Amino acid sequence: MAAQDLKKMYTTILGDHFPMEMKISFGDQTLVYRKRTWKIPMEDGTVDERGVRYGENPDQEAALYELVNGNLMLGDCRFIEPGNGLVSGISVEDMLQVGKHPGKINLTDIDNGLNILKYLVDRPAAVILKHNNPCGAAYGKTLAEAYNRANRADRIAAFGGAVIMSRAIDRETADLLSGNYLEVVCAPDFEEGTLDILKARKNLRVIKMARIDRLADFENYRYVDFKSLIDGGIIAQQSAVNSIRKPEHLKDAVTTSKGKEYRCERQPTAAEIDDMLFGWAVEHGVTSNSVIYVKDGCTVGIGTGEQDRVGVAEIAVHKAYIKYADILCFDKLGIPYADMVLEIEQGKRDKADKVAIDAQTQKDRAGLPGSVMISDAFFPYRDGADVGIRQGVSAILQAGGSMRDFETIEACNEANPQVAMKFTGQRSFKH
Repeated sequence: MAAQDLKKMYTTILGDHFPMEMKISFGDQTLVYRKRTWKIPMEDGTVDERGVRYGENPDQEAALYELVNGNLMLGDCRFIEPGNGLVSGISVEDMLQVGKHPGKINLTDIDNGLNILKYLVDRPAAVILKHNNPCGAAYGKTLAEAYNRANRADRIAAFGGAVIMSRAIDRETADLLSGNYLEVVCAPDFEEGTLDILKARKNLRVIKMARIDRLADFENYRYVDFKSLIDGGIIAQQSAVNSIRKPEHLKDAVTTSKGKEYRCERQPTAAEIDDMLFGWAVEHGVTSNSVIYVKDGCTVGIGTGEQDRVGVAEIAVHKAYIKYADILCFDKLGIPYADMVLEIEQGKRDKADKVAIDAQTQKDRAGLPGSVMISDAFFPYRDGADVGIRQGVSAILQAGGSMRDFETIEACNEANPQVAMKFTGQRSFKH
């Protein structure tokens, strides 16, 4: 396929054959869904009615359906009442700038951003997502600070990402956003003058979602999650709910093995507990197996979707080092680390800059010392926790419940300085 054909493939709105209405019968309950389409005013004065741009790839048709009648009641599961929809309720008026028109991945990135943000709306917070995983998440004293911290946590992956924020965008935040290439910006509101700044990026999708300020109302809702199988079968499950919301929800790291009690000797500080709660909220939206490192209300390294826990702990460390060197380079030279390396290889730059940046990254251990290590399930052996301890983490949060919890407790107690650890008693897998 020619390069021009490939480019056209990504810029074409595919269209779809999905019906306008869908009904699902669940026992004696009937749910009625309507396909979401948007009537977009065109520059020539016509109106173009569009559905979802395309699915996960440009050759996959897709449709977005909004629940318009009925509600599924199954135990404590329920959907948000019709008329209060979030992603499925986006109207053409909410699309303050359509940009390239949203596709499935844009919509699911927004949805997973809301899935995380619903536990963080008590403060200015920003989550940047790429391929349905957070690449940076942070609190801030202001929204601009929250976004800047989330972006700097992984400036590389944030390129072309979706940003979901807990507060109305002000001019300072808009200026920061306009300096990056992003696919989606979603916030509860946009202060006067900010849209003019953002609309300078013609392809940016700008979405106003006023119901973000109500996210906390939905944090304890369970809904039915459907997974379609290749043979037409469906696995249905209750959605996960994060029940680790307050310090008192954390459990002491204590276990008994062969009649001997093992207890983590150091208790976490208030700041470490705050990072534990923040990190567990972010974990709620990370594909499993996962391990993340957080520090002062900001992600430092995120490891996602691996098959073994020690491996993902190491990957999160590896990514932290890469991102740390990149931001040092960007701050010092105004270019990405990869561009600096290319200039050195081309003989356009002396390697002294790289040597200095690499040395600083190693000296700082990528900012990992003093961070909190978060694991979405228990450590089956101490080797996973040892990965973080070697990098200087000060505390660990994990589910607990392994037959070898005593080994991980010993690892924390043997560390110098000692590492604090808490258990959640809850796993947070997401697939």
